[in-house]
Amino acid sequence: MHIEIITEEPSAEAALMNLLRRMLPAEASFAIRPFRNKDELLGRLPQRLRGYAHWLPEDWRVVVLVDRDADDCHQLKARLDVMAADAGLTPKARAMGGQFDVLNRIAIEELEAWFFGDVSALRAAYSHVPETLAEKAPYRDPDAIRGGTWEALAHVLGCSRETYPKIAVAREVSRHMDPERNRSRSFQAFRAGIADLVAGDA
Repeated sequence: MHIEIITEEPSAEAALMNLLRRMLPAEASFAIRPFRNKDELLGRLPQRLRGYAHWLPEDWRVVVLVDRDADDCHQLKARLDVMAADAGLTPKARAMGGQFDVLNRIAIEELEAWFFGDVSALRAAYSHVPETLAEKAPYRDPDAIRGGTWEALAHVLGCSRETYPKIAVAREVSRHMDPERNRSRSFQAFRAGIADLVAGDA
């Protein structure tokens, strides 16, 4: 099978390049299509999905990954599912347990929550990160970190907003991540969706 992954930014591409190699069967192929930002992705996604609907081979699937940011998670997910259905594709939420063409997933509130979900990976990439980070109140729930997840990670790494190397951090941390141990619920929802996608093709 082949999977087309649509993301909102290059940092997600950098992370998924490493993660998907551990989450997909060896025989599966994938390509990541990053946009410059979330607004561009949401603006151009309907046209992209309509294009897929016209030629998508039987063993190809589409995965869309966006950050929640300040959006309502359920409304954003519903919006993505409507885009897929309007394009003539079947999103997972409407497949009624059957085969689906499109998996829509949301990182809550941002991709960096997934990195907070695996402190061992953070420490493997950046040894000065405290071993007890996950025990500290602001970081116990990776999906509930307040004030912006990437800003929080920049602070933990000792970077300013201006100097935080977002793509490099995504690449380095994801190299060490273990999908099974991640504490982020939104990451586990992504992982479960990928597993369902692969199982549906088995």
